[in-house]
Amino acid sequence: MIFCHLKNNPAGASLRSMPRPRRKGAEEVKTLERGLSVLQALAELKEAGLSPLAERTGLTKSTLYRLLQTLVRHGFVEEERGVYRVGPKAFAVGQVYPRQNLLLAAHPEMEALAAETGESVNLAVLAGREALYLDQAEGARLVRLFTAPGSRAPLHATGVGKVLLAFRGIPEGLSLTPYTPYTLTRLEDLKRELETVRRKGYALDNEERELGVRCVAAPVFGPGGEVVAALSLSAPASRLSLEEAHRLAPRVVEAARKASLRLGF
Repeated sequence: MIFCHLKNNPAGASLRSMPRPRRKGAEEVKTLERGLSVLQALAELKEAGLSPLAERTGLTKSTLYRLLQTLVRHGFVEEERGVYRVGPKAFAVGQVYPRQNLLLAAHPEMEALAAETGESVNLAVLAGREALYLDQAEGARLVRLFTAPGSRAPLHATGVGKVLLAFRGIPEGLSLTPYTPYTLTRLEDLKRELETVRRKGYALDNEERELGVRCVAAPVFGPGGEVVAALSLSAPASRLSLEEAHRLAPRVVEAARKASLRLGF
């Protein structure tokens, strides 16, 4: 009697036809695991096409392609002419914990340097082939420079970028786009400049990104001795001459060193 009631009950019939939620959940977890394995492989390979990724992950190219397209749409992977690399969204998510530590360590020194000099002080990290600004301490001068946290800048034409290149290496395929007549656009010239940065411990942006703007930058070191960021002081070139930039460089280096010590260097 009970069996006949269930068989003829439309509600009962709909329940029998519903997909099993546990099986669907398991499939979703498996897809997530595959996606994470793709991100891990890209992090290890730096950049790769489908074949090396398929070999590294053990996934078929068709499955791998679908996963990559989903990751590209959400910003976790970037694709250029069939070559894939970790995207800005993955970088942003992965940097949340160390970034908080970095900001806590650097900001007091940035504030102190800005208060002492009256100029704006910035903090930037490496993000692919660009420098990503994380924080700024504004100076008290009436005319001051403002770089919004979250904005990006070319590595070869900025003080923070040169610091990151000097201590982290030149990424393959880095474009040496000219922004002003002073931009370094020849790889040989850039390499010589980076040797000087490593020797002196600081870098200058001599109106190379924007006319009328000069800056001096120094490396911030992490606990393992690796350069994790660059700290810079920026000002109008009319106020920050080359001589003044060199004079202030030891103070910028000292602020970066204190931030490094706060990080555990």
